[in-house]
Amino acid sequence: MTTDRVALVTGAARGLGYAISEALLKAGLRVVAVDLDGEQLERSAGELAVASGTGPPLTRVADISQADQVRGVFRWLEQELGGLDVLVNNAGTCFMSDFVDISADELRRQMAINFDGAFYACQAAIPLMLRRPGVKKIVNISSNGAYNFDVFDPAHYRASKAALDNLTKHLARRYATDAIAVNSIAPAMTRTELFRVVPPDVLERAMRGMPRGRPMEPWEVAAWVVFLVSPAGDCASGNVIILNQGRDVR
Repeated sequence: MTTDRVALVTGAARGLGYAISEALLKAGLRVVAVDLDGEQLERSAGELAVASGTGPPLTRVADISQADQVRGVFRWLEQELGGLDVLVNNAGTCFMSDFVDISADELRRQMAINFDGAFYACQAAIPLMLRRPGVKKIVNISSNGAYNFDVFDPAHYRASKAALDNLTKHLARRYATDAIAVNSIAPAMTRTELFRVVPPDVLERAMRGMPRGRPMEPWEVAAWVVFLVSPAGDCASGNVIILNQGRDVR
């Protein structure tokens, strides 16, 4: 990979987004890190400069659930960097409400963060990618929660990730001849900030269900992003890659 390739990562201030940004910086890409939390994003950018040994990412503060803010980020990116080669739609959250307790506002917010934001980002990214050489990459961070019903995941969270995977397949087919490869990565339980919102008993039960008795680490998921973004991933598109230590093999 060469340093003229530009990648944008959403939800980059912590957790998976931080690990993905670090891995892409180390792989030689110019990284634009986007997050809603501006203070944490700036702290993380300084830490990433040290961790990656390549200097800090560029940063933009935005609420990706708001279409106008997403468009603003991509207008800035086009002006500053000229185009985009890689988009990683990582930003997401999980509201831990039982089905009958999910309010209309919570349902809308869950879908807006996990699905709408990725939809808006893809809409803004693809025109910039069409003007770039080589195979461009979109990687959507989904979840095993879209498929595995043995562990508790709220209904609206599952729906948001299943919708994201459907978008992956649509875009992979639509833009295959334009050399834009689109894939989803669907990790099982991974050690991120979301651990803080999961009730302890649910977390313990989920941990027992992992074959190796531990959650996956953010760097493990980030390594798959780097693989897909590399030339080795050029021929892969339209896939939902499930990472779960073999938990769901039947």
